[in-house]
Amino acid sequence: MILIHPNKAALAFAALLGAWHLLWALCVAAGIAQWLMNFVFWVHFLNSPFTVAPFHFKIAALLVLFTAAIGYAIGYVLALIWNLLNRA
Repeated sequence: MILIHPNKAALAFAALLGAWHLLWALCVAAGIAQWLMNFVFWVHFLNSPFTVAPFHFKIAALLVLFTAAIGYAIGYVLALIWNLLNRA
């Protein structure tokens, strides 16, 4: 098995989670987030009890940075676990 470099995996997860939440923040800024959220709940046969709040740049930046940091930690730990389980 191929070993995974923990920093590269961490950066990949950070980019993935950060980009996903950046996309959400852009949807909020564009005014389509409420419609999108309602649609996602609807196709899952659920009623949405949530209302999207107004866009604030500082909150959006915090969301993206925080989720990217969480993604980094998850990617790093998963790479370490993968490498431990696949040592020859």
